[in-house]
Amino acid sequence: MEGSLFELYFVLQFSLPGDFGFDPLGLGEDPESLKWYVQAELVHARFAMLGVAGILLTDLLRVTGISNIPVWYEAGAVKFKFANTETLFIVQLILMGFVETKRYMDFVSPGSQAEGPFFGIEAAFEGLEPGYPGGPLLNPLGLAKDITKSRDWKLKEIKNGRLAMVAMLGIFVQASVTHVGPIDNLVEHLSNPWHKTIVQTLANSGS
Repeated sequence: MEGSLFELYFVLQFSLPGDFGFDPLGLGEDPESLKWYVQAELVHARFAMLGVAGILLTDLLRVTGISNIPVWYEAGAVKFKFANTETLFIVQLILMGFVETKRYMDFVSPGSQAEGPFFGIEAAFEGLEPGYPGGPLLNPLGLAKDITKSRDWKLKEIKNGRLAMVAMLGIFVQASVTHVGPIDNLVEHLSNPWHKTIVQTLANSGS
């Protein structure tokens, strides 16, 4: 049993896209836990990429005056006419709960969620392997028809995802310190690059 676990750990450690041996907390020492951490990182990376793109796009529309929308960290307080906040929260809870439950079930039993009673649309999301759904809806360009041979695509995704997670942390800190959006900060910096920098901004925030 110990031999098989060691072999699994070895395979996971040295075949994972983006594995450069950096694990100061030893999170990857347990093979079973490592498989879950891989899925968790993928989900966080994808949400971060969507978040960064959404924040930059909406902030650009706001700063240029194309659309009258709030800065990203105030968007959650907006009241919509078609539904109240409580209704939207409950709907999101149900939808996200359904998707996350299906994702977890597919992780526990790969391929088990391709068929089911949910209006017969499960086949459109048929998974290629845990964490990599496919089908015409989630892989319309067919970029990874054989996910087991798509290491380059996996590596590009996880690299961009990690960069996006760091970018999201930067956006959070920037909003907390400057109380404006990232595009506002960029415009201010470009207006006076030698004096409007992160160093001066942090120094002024403490005074």
